Amino acid sequence: MNLKLTTPKKVFIIAVTVVIALNLYTLIVAYPQTHTPSHGITADAPILAKDFSAYYMGAWRLWNDPNHIYVNSTFTGEPVIKPYPEIYKYLPSFLLIVSPFLTLSYQQALTAFDIVQFLLLPFMAYFIYKIESDKPIWVALIIIVIALLMPYPTPGQGLSLSYYWQWGEGQAKVFITFLLLLSFYLGWRGKPVLSGIAFAFGFFDPRFGLLAIPLFISYNRNNIRLASVSAVGSLLLSNAMLLLPGMRTSFVTMVFSQAVTTPIFYYSLIPLVTLSVLIAVNFKEEGRAFGLIKTPKTTKTT
Repeated sequence: MNLKLTTPKKVFIIAVTVVIALNLYTLIVAYPQTHTPSHGITADAPILAKDFSAYYMGAWRLWNDPNHIYVNSTFTGEPVIKPYPEIYKYLPSFLLIVSPFLTLSYQQALTAFDIVQFLLLPFMAYFIYKIESDKPIWVALIIIVIALLMPYPTPGQGLSLSYYWQWGEGQAKVFITFLLLLSFYLGWRGKPVLSGIAFAFGFFDPRFGLLAIPLFISYNRNNIRLASVSAVGSLLLSNAMLLLPGMRTSFVTMVFSQAVTTPIFYYSLIPLVTLSVLIAVNFKEEGRAFGLIKTPKTTKTT
């Protein structure tokens, strides 16, 4: 077995190690924020628990009181999250991912949620490295720095505003970026069914799922019909609980009263910029997938 590393692989390993170490510094700086109720990013907002409180409470209600997942109120018998939990704004499918964290107390679950997402960073780097392997190594490295670090040093907030608030609020933007990159990687590997399933679960925040559609089509262009059926089927099945009348009504109310007015905060730049850069550097592949650019014909030699 040949275990010798090529130069591009060595560069990749060194670069990813440095980037993740820098992100770890931001995680350490942000950790005290996870214990402190605050206004969050918006200075004039009311003091609430961290964003993770919405996922934790939403997951608890999924199994105990599903009709109130999207209701901005507290009820007797629920976990006590002080001073007040955030409202859940995503598709209910994400609560299936959050549910295992219910085995921990709220504060323990928030810490574990951050740690699990941090451990996903090397996998995200690997996915980017592989799906961009037909391009110069520096292309993948730039995207990796964006996706895994989003550098913007700020006094008291580490090396990245986006990741400081991602970790400090227990946000889920690493999860969504990971799931979408996993979908692209599986499509690139020629596994359209699995790619569709990963894409469906990465669609829990539809803003980024819609943005990712050109990439999903591009990386599955040889199996797009099967990948699409898998994605749509998985999306419908994993969100079938929306058929419950109470949940459906409160979900629609939440979408038009809360979700549509939610701005793009610093942590939202993690999937937003990563996907945008991937779209930009893969414009030729996307053009071929949509039939806008013709694939060059190869000539046989005799």
